[in-house]
Amino acid sequence: MTQLRNEKSVEEVADGIRRRVFEHTIRNNGGYLSQACSAAEQLAWLYQEELHLGAPTLPMIPAPFGGVPSADNPDYHTGAGYNGPAAPEYDRLFIAPAHYALVAYATLIETGRMAPEGLEMFNKDGSSVEMIGAEHSPGMEVHNGTLGIGLSTAAGLAWGRARRGETGRTWVFMSDGEVQEGQTWEAIQAAAHHRIDNLYAIMDVNDQQCDGAMSSVMEVRDIQAKIEAFGGVAVWIDGHDPDAMRAALKTPHEGKPLIILARTDPTKGMAPLMARFPRLHYVRFKSEEERAQMNTDIAGALGVDPVKLEDH
Repeated sequence: MTQLRNEKSVEEVADGIRRRVFEHTIRNNGGYLSQACSAAEQLAWLYQEELHLGAPTLPMIPAPFGGVPSADNPDYHTGAGYNGPAAPEYDRLFIAPAHYALVAYATLIETGRMAPEGLEMFNKDGSSVEMIGAEHSPGMEVHNGTLGIGLSTAAGLAWGRARRGETGRTWVFMSDGEVQEGQTWEAIQAAAHHRIDNLYAIMDVNDQQCDGAMSSVMEVRDIQAKIEAFGGVAVWIDGHDPDAMRAALKTPHEGKPLIILARTDPTKGMAPLMARFPRLHYVRFKSEEERAQMNTDIAGALGVDPVKLEDH
């Protein structure tokens, strides 16, 4: 559907996402490894296969941060241009958990929407390639943070698009920590009330959040039952199985938003990360010895060569 489809399979793109995030994390002594482990197939499926997107409208190498929107800054733009133009027939995507930005950037690179050099600008002063994705960051359209506002934002856009007769869908990539926020449930309820069925979400259910395992922070119980009680349609899948994603998309949801609950492993492809369980949210190595050991162990799990630390 998009002009940028390459010959890679979803699985190959997912493997590439994990490798890029691993290499970045080792070189920079920190990164969001578990998010790459759990979300790689979901984002690969969206970008490589499912989303109907046009060609990027922004430079392959991201420009520096251009300032906030104002009357004195008429050239301001969001990072959504990496997903193509906001035309009526194209889909729109919101990355709700902004801390997944590193994984989202790796996805853009693997699918030919951003140059690899863009990742070298990650978290640098003056860069638009933010550590916590903002509205000017590649692939981002709004700043969602981790406050559960992504689904609300998308629901409003989807409602407006339906009223204008636009055929493009509105998609949200979510994380399960967002079900601890009341606004998520308000969004589902409002979408069902207004019969917003051009709204789709896939939720990375990896049972992890900033302070540890989900259950140790706040027990969320039966997510599917709660979504359905608020008027949405939910279906559980294996979040590492693209065939399951394809099948879930066929679930009837007339007049209701569809939320795909993707159960995932936060150490998928990087089993040595279990040594850090349950502190998997952000990996920063405690010593050069641990960094070197993780470099060797994770590279072995991924089937790649360890990163050459002496070059960085």
